[in-house]
Amino acid sequence: MKLHELKSLLETNREKQFLLMLPNQQEVPVSFHITEVGQVTKTFIDCGGKVHSVQTCQLQAWIGPDEDHRIQAGKMADILSLANSIVPNDNIDLEVEYEDQAISQYPVLDATVTESSVTLNLTTKHTDCLAKELCLVPSSNGTSCCGPTGCC
Repeated sequence: MKLHELKSLLETNREKQFLLMLPNQQEVPVSFHITEVGQVTKTFIDCGGKVHSVQTCQLQAWIGPDEDHRIQAGKMADILSLANSIVPNDNIDLEVEYEDQAISQYPVLDATVTESSVTLNLTTKHTDCLAKELCLVPSSNGTSCCGPTGCC
């Protein structure tokens, strides 16, 4: 999901509760706070030597001691508006950083809107080889060192 899609969804559903659904279909406790909104840029080189750069808008969710805390979609829209100066590009992907047993980053797959809530459905990240077509070191028998899957 892109940041601009979330902003639009929140604005049109301001009075509804804002919720997060983990990939295992468990809800993040409704007392979560959004403690950070940031633009994260990752620049890296793959195993084939090509440089890549990706940007995401990352929302950090934190479970504080206030068990009665609830966040409305309108309040979340206001929080995102405060971040306009540091996240000027609305056409970037959204991720949620959340700590359960470990700190994890979950891409936002989509959202579900009901009569009472706006729920972000989170998904998992996966690793991948970005240079499958390259083989940096040939094997002794002349076949690809990357193996049958093409992964270096």
